[in-house]
Amino acid sequence: MTHTSDVLVSPSILSADFLHLAEEISSIELAGADWHHIDVMDGHFVPNLTFGLPIIRQIKSVATKPLDVHIMVDNPDEVAASYVDAGADWLTFHVEASKDPVALAKAIQAKGAKAGISLRPATSIESLKQLLPHMDLVLIMSVNPGFGGQAFMADAPDRIAAIAAMAESAGIRQRIKISVDGGINPSTAKLVRARGVDVVDVLVAGTAVYGAKDRRQAITTLKESK
Repeated sequence: MTHTSDVLVSPSILSADFLHLAEEISSIELAGADWHHIDVMDGHFVPNLTFGLPIIRQIKSVATKPLDVHIMVDNPDEVAASYVDAGADWLTFHVEASKDPVALAKAIQAKGAKAGISLRPATSIESLKQLLPHMDLVLIMSVNPGFGGQAFMADAPDRIAAIAAMAESAGIRQRIKISVDGGINPSTAKLVRARGVDVVDVLVAGTAVYGAKDRRQAITTLKESK
């Protein structure tokens, strides 16, 4: 992967108008979105409940951009394959929930998708040290997972920089994507990229994009944050 100054923007479907989802997907793609971020919550691993396989299949049928699926579930080892089958191009699971993260990543990759790992803000990044070489993406949560619209956590930039350094020391920084999710808007996007524009590869944003009057401008502003 060659880094550029432009970050990828993955708007979160959770902030879309679900009564007009096909139109929302088309609108966000025309506005310049790179991926669609889809948060799957099971009501167990996190307290909220969102949606699952049927909605992902429907999104896949109309989307032309990759589906960036984040499964916040307590049984990722059992269900991950079903989400790849439903259309996930990137599938991210939690280190806290997986019984065998390396085996799960390999299973996801064997089915033709990219494997991502995520961790709650309270989880030590040391838990990723042995896992990063097996992953295609690491998703850093800058809010507690489970609900949209939370405030960005002030210590997130330090965690992002530390994980980037960890990937660099492992010799994999050029191929692994670092994604950030939670409270992302034009101001916080600058915070997470302040240590150098190449530290973050993907910004996940919900209301900052879907709630914007001018979605194209909102995406452009995030891409140009530095």
